[in-house]
Amino acid sequence: MKRKKTLVIVVASLFFLAAAFGVLFFKIFMSGNVQNPEATVVVPPGADFEQVMDTLRKHDVLKSEPSFRKAAAALKYKTMRIGKYDISACRSNLDLVRLLRRGQHYPVKFTFNNVRTVDQLVERVGHKFFFEPEELSALLLDKTFMQKFGFSDTTAVCLFIPNTYEIFYDITAEDFLGKMNGYYEQFWNEKRKKTAEEIGLTPVQVATLASIVEEENMRPSEKAVIAGLYINRLNKGMLLQSDPTVKFALGDFGRKRILNSDLLVDSPYNTYKYKGLPPGPIRIPEASTMDSVLHYRHHDYLYMCAKEDFSGYHNFTASAAVHAQNAARYRAALNARNIKR
Repeated sequence: MKRKKTLVIVVASLFFLAAAFGVLFFKIFMSGNVQNPEATVVVPPGADFEQVMDTLRKHDVLKSEPSFRKAAAALKYKTMRIGKYDISACRSNLDLVRLLRRGQHYPVKFTFNNVRTVDQLVERVGHKFFFEPEELSALLLDKTFMQKFGFSDTTAVCLFIPNTYEIFYDITAEDFLGKMNGYYEQFWNEKRKKTAEEIGLTPVQVATLASIVEEENMRPSEKAVIAGLYINRLNKGMLLQSDPTVKFALGDFGRKRILNSDLLVDSPYNTYKYKGLPPGPIRIPEASTMDSVLHYRHHDYLYMCAKEDFSGYHNFTASAAVHAQNAARYRAALNARNIKR
């Protein structure tokens, strides 16, 4: 009888211990402890546990900080993984620790093309990755940093070769540019570098000329012809006289017509005023356009003018007199459509 009574007491004790443990487990791990699920928790590189706690405290995320500390210790949350964590789906300490411990090391597909300026590029990158757009913008304008890759602030856009890339979300802005430099070096292999050297251009100059060609016309059939025309002018020491460079200098690519007064703008990008190529690209050129420059069409053309039928194609000629006639027809077509700018 005594043994039976002892057994009952032991079983009852175990039951109450289990119940107490269950209550404690639920309270620490499963009960609602997230009171501000709209917060975004940012864990920067090099952060430790106390910095994460500071962030949670700053955004008033937790109902009970001690409870979360106990859960984090029990679950051995020791490695802080960088990221911007949307905690809207978190309710308990277990939810939150699992989210933070999992990290955000996942691939993001990033595609860009048809980009003119650094600002547009930064906007296109946006918030696709862990770093802030402002961080990327600051680095691209940082002369000392860009010199690591062989670029200045005016040639920084040369680093980017339009394509579709798959890059991990938790990359830093510095490493993102390092990745882009790796892709740049893949594009500028020994064969392309040799071809550029043979035509008397550096890779940056190829990108700069390609950017002008692309602004003149995106039609594949004319790209190599336009490239050849500008190389002819460069070789003869002539002004390039490219309207898109004037638009870039004016900061207005929406113009349909360049006036004589526009040609007076004092900018190194104004190729009506300054000989040679401008200091850097006026847009980020496509890889295919750079190849069109590298393999430009050999001809004797020195002049080009948009066709008066507004087809997007051009009239090419080696004669200044013929060019004047082509330009007169195009101006007449603009006047007929009342296009003044």
